[in-house]
Amino acid sequence: MAMAKNFDHKSVESSVYAQWEKWGAFEPNKEAKGKPFTIVLPPPNASGKMHMGNVLMIAIEDLMIRYHRMKGDPTLWIPGTDHAGFETQITYERELKKQGKSRFDFDRQTLYQNIWEFVQNNKNQIEGQIKQMGASVDWNRYTFTLDPHVIETVYTTFAKMHSEGLVYRDNYMVNYCPKCGTTFADLEIIHEERVGKLYYVKYLIQGESDKYITVATTRPETIMLDTHIAVNPKDKKRASYIGTKVINPLTGKVMEIIGDEFVDPKFGTGFVKLTPAHDKNDYEVGKKHGLPFIVGIGMDGRMTQAAGRWAGKTVFTARDDVIGELKEMGVIEKVDEKYNQSVSVCYKGGHEIEPMVLPNWFVKVESLKKPALAAVTSGAVKIYPKWREITYTKWMEEMHDWPISRQVVWGIRIPVWYMVRQPENSESQNVGVSENQKIQITFLNKEKKVVSGTVGELLKSYTFEDIRDGLQTLIAPAGCEAVVSAESPGEGYLQETDTFDTWFSSGHWPLVTLKYPDSDDFAKFYPTSVLETGWEIIRFWVSRMIMFGIYLTGKPPFEYVYLHGLVRALDGRKMSKSLGNVINPDEYMDQYGVDALRMGLISGTANGKDFAFPKDKIVSYRNFANKLWNMTRFYHMMVEKEEVKVEWYKPGMDDLSELDLDFINKLNTTIKKTDELLAKFRFAEAAETIYHFMWDEVAAVYIEQIKDRDNKKTSLSVLRHLLMQGVKLLHPFMPFVTEAIWSEFPERTEEQLINASWPEIK
Repeated sequence: MAMAKNFDHKSVESSVYAQWEKWGAFEPNKEAKGKPFTIVLPPPNASGKMHMGNVLMIAIEDLMIRYHRMKGDPTLWIPGTDHAGFETQITYERELKKQGKSRFDFDRQTLYQNIWEFVQNNKNQIEGQIKQMGASVDWNRYTFTLDPHVIETVYTTFAKMHSEGLVYRDNYMVNYCPKCGTTFADLEIIHEERVGKLYYVKYLIQGESDKYITVATTRPETIMLDTHIAVNPKDKKRASYIGTKVINPLTGKVMEIIGDEFVDPKFGTGFVKLTPAHDKNDYEVGKKHGLPFIVGIGMDGRMTQAAGRWAGKTVFTARDDVIGELKEMGVIEKVDEKYNQSVSVCYKGGHEIEPMVLPNWFVKVESLKKPALAAVTSGAVKIYPKWREITYTKWMEEMHDWPISRQVVWGIRIPVWYMVRQPENSESQNVGVSENQKIQITFLNKEKKVVSGTVGELLKSYTFEDIRDGLQTLIAPAGCEAVVSAESPGEGYLQETDTFDTWFSSGHWPLVTLKYPDSDDFAKFYPTSVLETGWEIIRFWVSRMIMFGIYLTGKPPFEYVYLHGLVRALDGRKMSKSLGNVINPDEYMDQYGVDALRMGLISGTANGKDFAFPKDKIVSYRNFANKLWNMTRFYHMMVEKEEVKVEWYKPGMDDLSELDLDFINKLNTTIKKTDELLAKFRFAEAAETIYHFMWDEVAAVYIEQIKDRDNKKTSLSVLRHLLMQGVKLLHPFMPFVTEAIWSEFPERTEEQLINASWPEIK
């Protein structure tokens, strides 16, 4: 049957992918020998939609997988999706808001189950998009980051680290977002430069009626929480004030001036107020000098009872009220209305961060980061492009203990339990129970009302079962007695309500996808070959995977790391919903085809740098797909017209012209160059090399010159060889059109292009 006049990507893509699945083409070839080539797909959000960065990631990884499969390597690409804890919960809470509800209307377990169902109802979309992209992943090995075996592995790691003293619980200054209701690691914080106000406030010196010091602050709403004033002891103008006592203008409390070199004498007046519970620098000074920590801002973003008459007000309302009161008192000396300051906001919503002292679970990273750093500096793990390596090494050198608690429901719950009620049949008193009854909790009672307080007080009015079943949040003081266990250790225990930072659980990804530690897959395919991902998460994710891989197995989890650049908008700016410049991959796949989008993105990225979305290239590669199709149609029409039986090309066959030999040499050069470029992760150059050969050489020169040639039999033999070897070279880049073209050669000796052998130089 004659080929269709034009290549119709819409009719080809779904049918070809179904054929690949039917053939079992994505599973590792059990007969293949040699070193396995393995990639684990960085898991996209299970309930989200694919963005252009996901598309680029899949295009590059599928390129590598298809290339190594054709080279005859035992090849495995494992797919999976991420529960994306905080992001998914925020998305679900937006849906609740549309219904007039919030997370506070549910106990923890019910809310978790509701989000689970939400994710299950939406996960088909992302899985369908992965398939639409042509990803030749082994779906039989699909992993979700909340699968039971994943949770079990994460729990086992945590228990091991706890027993070895590598995790601990402590009060710590964390980045807390009251809007999002969770803490963020330093890496997840964005520092925005803003123009704000700097208030110069007078503090009366004790025992004086008209002598003041003036303190500059951007946070007047925390003045009532101040414990001391500080100056730099090397500041000759102000060092003499050390030991002097001043009066807090809001509370009337006496505060001493202390000396500490952290104070910048050039900031404000050189006098700095100290609020150890709500400022990172003040926190460090507070620990150093043994200062009290007055927690005056709660996790709901409102002032606590410690703030006195401002209790219950939001931070911003309290700020306005305090400023008004200070003005009435006449103690505001002046205001710098255009003060440039750095404001910390969360990466997700851009909400202002509230530095806060909270009990948190931490990982001691010192003994973990050293071998992870050495793995890269020694070359055991090679990072491409090389210039990105400094980002990794600098981060590993600077990394400090890692807070892993997150105050969200959706995720892997930390396997820690607190005994809060002595079992009735117990003969001995557990000394930790009385301390644990100081734990602060919120729970939903039988009337669906939120109740909060300490466990000890609430047990006087409610049964333990009521509290356990309706539990929402639990904040245990750092000194509470805790038991690490996957299951409840017995009666009277409440489980920690915090979940693991998703980077803690996803740091196990190369392990859990291969069913660490006892599976055949783990024995055969670990360490994996390449970790391919965007450069922006090298610190979040790549570093943690290397740490956990070495800690648990003694080996890094992969040999190579390839970091692609970010796909930016057409104008080169970062894609953002607020800017209205987000590009939808579905639209381009629908209009131009998956092959064109893949090839355009691959050829757009060079040396791991960010790049503007290459729309012109995508249009060009859509035209290229049509050109390949028409080149094949031309061959078949010529065969039919000449009524010749075309022999398979062989080196030295009769009647080869100089033109034939020249193009065979050009093909061999293209094969050699493509191999060399792919070995160096230079995907864009490899794509352009094959494109140039097929369009500018075979189509524009060879086909044009053989049209008037007398000896069509030999030229058609060479043309078929050029076409079939060319689509082999292109298959990892443009899998759909090449598989469709391959099927148009009924005389082919390899049935499926996806499993065909890579071209050899002849």
